[in-house]
Amino acid sequence: MQDQVQYASNARESALATNKLMRNTYALLSMTLIFSAVMAVVAIATNATPMGWLGLIGMFALLFILGRMQNSVWSLPLVFLFTGFMGYSLGPIINMYLGMANGGQIVATAMAMTGITFLGLSAYAIASRRNFSMLGGMLNVGIWVVLGAIIASFFFNVPGLHLAISGVIVVLMSGFILYDTSRMIHGGETNYVMMTVSLYLNIYNLFISLLHIVGALSSDD
Repeated sequence: MQDQVQYASNARESALATNKLMRNTYALLSMTLIFSAVMAVVAIATNATPMGWLGLIGMFALLFILGRMQNSVWSLPLVFLFTGFMGYSLGPIINMYLGMANGGQIVATAMAMTGITFLGLSAYAIASRRNFSMLGGMLNVGIWVVLGAIIASFFFNVPGLHLAISGVIVVLMSGFILYDTSRMIHGGETNYVMMTVSLYLNIYNLFISLLHIVGALSSDD
């Protein structure tokens, strides 16, 4: 009887901890997405130049620092610095598509598709309570394959390769949304700052890839 009471108590504490993690994660994710959008608007308004390799180096440097400081008082300022930086670097990319004849529609469509995909997959993972940890290995292999394809695209001019890469990234990021949401539910990640960063990157990469696909399909070239 005592074991049953202890088990019920542990289950209740685990459920409370999971709910707290999810509340904190989605609250912080919402704030960072808004801040990131504001920084993107600033970059668009000031006609900022693309960051290129500097943006990539800055992203990995901030991710490394975040990983080391995730349990410190600096974790929250750092996550806003990171998402603000990512939003600012996104501005020139959006500006490029806004320069197209139907640029506003392209950006709005990609944004709507990103929102629907994220909300739909997150809702499914939460409602079903399925454990998607088995996707981890396949998703990581997929990331390495995509990186290899991106490197190959620098040396070989294969028609449609960039579009194919974007399509694969959309599938991978969709899988990562399920995987990361499942990690939150089943105790795979307990730090809401790092959980926020993971979900933010899923949304960021999903949006850029959908932007590329929608832009390519809408182009007359």
